Amino acid sequence: MLVLGIETTCDETAAAVVERQRDGNGRILSNIVHSQTTEHARFGGVVPEIAARAHIELLDGIVGRAMKDANTEFAQLSAVAAAAGPGLIGGVIVGLTTAKAIAMVHDTPLIAVNHLEAHALTPRLTCALAFPYCLFLASGGHTQIVAVIGVGQYVRLGTTVDDAMGEAFDKVAKMLSLPYPGGPEVERAAADGNPKRFAFPRPMLGRPDANFSLSGLKTAVRNEASRMTPLEPQDISDLCAGFQAAVLESTADRLSVGLRLFNERFGPPRALVAAGGVAANRAIRGALQDVAAKAQTTLIIPPPALCTDNGAMIAWAGAERMALGLTDTMDAPPRARWLLDANATAPAGYAKTRAGF
Repeated sequence: MLVLGIETTCDETAAAVVERQRDGNGRILSNIVHSQTTEHARFGGVVPEIAARAHIELLDGIVGRAMKDANTEFAQLSAVAAAAGPGLIGGVIVGLTTAKAIAMVHDTPLIAVNHLEAHALTPRLTCALAFPYCLFLASGGHTQIVAVIGVGQYVRLGTTVDDAMGEAFDKVAKMLSLPYPGGPEVERAAADGNPKRFAFPRPMLGRPDANFSLSGLKTAVRNEASRMTPLEPQDISDLCAGFQAAVLESTADRLSVGLRLFNERFGPPRALVAAGGVAANRAIRGALQDVAAKAQTTLIIPPPALCTDNGAMIAWAGAERMALGLTDTMDAPPRARWLLDANATAPAGYAKTRAGF
């Protein structure tokens, strides 16, 4: 089974061709990703209108390159998959419309993929992972702990009540005048810092639920930075190190609770899986390894290139759904918001409107 996947939910324009073999294993035949970092850097964040226009200009060429690199013709495709949300609606429309056009012209099945489901299923592309497993999803505006029971079967065990982890890293970077994108810059600065210089709070530590909160920690960093203005390079490194250490301790605690809740409801997980851009952070990977070891389970993290947004994860999610006969019609809508767990609700105290809730 050959599936073309298209990803345009944020600021990566991506396309890939993935093969799902008869034994259920996957093989990436091509994976082309164009990051729009340069276009958005001077604004300190993603500008939706600029992102959508870039997708329009770039996507046809990137799809062509993905097909050429895979040595595949459109007539050979088993399906065309596109991320139909959640995400910036302008970009989502570009990708989904392109996929619909390809599917119509070549009489090929269409699969409208939930971007979050693609992250959830990516580990099954890179290794033979059976259901069920516990997912730590930290991507864009999302920070969740999810029980992955099967394709299309997800139970949210915990979520953020305010800022997502990736957002918190980016906002801390911005308040410290670090370059965009902020997450890698905070990690880089933290490597030279003293994590014990500042007594930052550890949000939600010890609570019986598995929810996250990072807004107060972010505010604590801002208060310390404002008190020391102007900041010296070492001040910035120490602030980043202290912030990252607080995130690591809080995340370890929240995941330990999430794994306990998983075990109570579904039995021991086959693995603890981390997915999304934040999973590329080396310090967070180390903390997750410790959590998995204490829970006596295996930690699985896809390669860094598959943690951030890409077409291969969309193609693979499409292939997983196609294998179960799950296809979509041409009226499949683009969605700015799309729950992974259809029965989930916003946690108590959640006051912000965020894609995916």
